[in-house]
Amino acid sequence: MKVLFIGGTGNISSAVSELAVQKGIELWHLNRGQKSLFPVPEGVQTIHADIRDPEAAAEALRGHEWDCVVNWITFTPEQAQTDIDLFRGKTRQFIFISSASVYQTPSASPIITEETPIHNPDWLYSKNKIACEERYTAAEDFPVTIVRPSQTYSTLIPAAAGAKDYSVVRRLQAGGPAVIHGDGTSLWVLTHSEDFAKGMVGLLGRDDAVGEAFHITSDEVLTWNQIFETIADVFDCEPNFVHIPSDFIAKIDPEFNGPNLLCDKAHSVIFDNSKIKAFVPDFEATISLRDGLQKVRAWFDADPARKESAGRNLKVEAALDRVLAAWPN
Repeated sequence: MKVLFIGGTGNISSAVSELAVQKGIELWHLNRGQKSLFPVPEGVQTIHADIRDPEAAAEALRGHEWDCVVNWITFTPEQAQTDIDLFRGKTRQFIFISSASVYQTPSASPIITEETPIHNPDWLYSKNKIACEERYTAAEDFPVTIVRPSQTYSTLIPAAAGAKDYSVVRRLQAGGPAVIHGDGTSLWVLTHSEDFAKGMVGLLGRDDAVGEAFHITSDEVLTWNQIFETIADVFDCEPNFVHIPSDFIAKIDPEFNGPNLLCDKAHSVIFDNSKIKAFVPDFEATISLRDGLQKVRAWFDADPARKESAGRNLKVEAALDRVLAAWPN
């Protein structure tokens, strides 16, 4: 089976690349060849081109046909149209990586299935993903499968408010507090990328998955209090937390920590994974949050430079400092 990943070296896609190669799939990457945190697995063939330059990408892809193409980096309907134009008639299956944040928020039920209505009108990221789904499914003779990950991690620390690098650990090591949105009792699901990969690889090249949508998540459901307590325990920190309402955080910090709380993580979710398990019977998420965070800690400890924040993460943390300063504690 000949498969193309557009991207393939990111937070989620790197684990899928690794497993696909292990399964004997002929895997190709299309990317710009820029440096990534995750190395390209041995055995992957790379085509160097920028998918944002459709003419150059078309030239680089000339002569290739695929059993499956996966675009990990489509975020707008215009980018979706580029995919349709490039790959119509060139692949048996095209997988669009959408987001579980497209589901109705807040949902009428915390139990999410693929039949849950698609409606998240207040977060631009989710609105664009919904528009992408609509663009693909409306395209004539385009064999799309939609995959909707929820919060999935490999080297990130899956906090809610604040940066997802080492920042929350650094706050706790300094005596805290770390910020938990709301009262910490809402339910959430975190999925390790190696678990996600099991379901994802099982969908590659599946003709019967064309026209279908799937979410792929862990079945472990935790409160945000439990999540932060596990982070503190795994990283040997004292659990010093402050609970701040999500709407207060969003008011003080509407740019970084607003929409992804009010339109996603502030609401309880439990994912019903019956559909992916029906299509991929050997799919089972086996990595608990505790075990996954042990992997994250080992990754940071292997290179202390990875613990340093830079760029956007510094701005996210500065915004969280403003929230803490404004909160009457």
